[in-house]
Amino acid sequence: MNDLFEVIHEDSDLLVVNKPAGLVCHPTKTDERSSLIGRVRLHLDNGEGRLVNRLDRETSGLVLIAKSSAVAGELGRLIESSAVQKKYSAIVHGFVADDEFTIDVPLGKDERSVVAIKDCVRPDGAAAQTKVRVVKQFVREGREFSLLSVEPFSGRKHQIRIHLAYVGHAIVGDKLYGADEQIYLRLVQGELSEIDRHRLMLNNHALHAGGLKFRWRDRDREFSAAPDAEFRNFANV
Repeated sequence: MNDLFEVIHEDSDLLVVNKPAGLVCHPTKTDERSSLIGRVRLHLDNGEGRLVNRLDRETSGLVLIAKSSAVAGELGRLIESSAVQKKYSAIVHGFVADDEFTIDVPLGKDERSVVAIKDCVRPDGAAAQTKVRVVKQFVREGREFSLLSVEPFSGRKHQIRIHLAYVGHAIVGDKLYGADEQIYLRLVQGELSEIDRHRLMLNNHALHAGGLKFRWRDRDREFSAAPDAEFRNFANV
């Protein structure tokens, strides 16, 4: 662990890091440390690093960084062909009834929302499937929660967050797909209240990209990373 990020793997072609929750992938400020790609370039001491996959600001976990355009192209094609197996951990509200199931509903733009980036389940949307398995259930502060292992079979925007909310189990701390999207708007405007923070329960939503598995250049590659202390402490894992 350095002061930029946790390095999971590094060789001459590839860097794999555990992105902290709350860090954007691409820069919105001039400070190099304010984005993952900025930190990657500090780590590599050059401008060659290319993110192969991306995570939302509040989602923590594994990001692949190619050290050349050729490697970025190869790995990008693997991602696009769904040849990369991705596994996430999520903490959701409520006890999930079924031990294992697949959510198979299409996703598209939420035209009813005032939030421009918000998507939703809609019949004319793009196909999306998410496999869900219950890891454990627990009670905290008198409320029920489930820790899930989640595997998306497609890579739609906000797919896991939308699918879990759709089946009635929104991710803990999700400001956009939780109970009130106005919380997201207050966050963007810098007006998040103490009541909002209490309702959210966590600083960042409880979604962690903990596993990547794929075959590349005639070798099986598998990487894993643990979620941060806030996630682990909440779920007591």
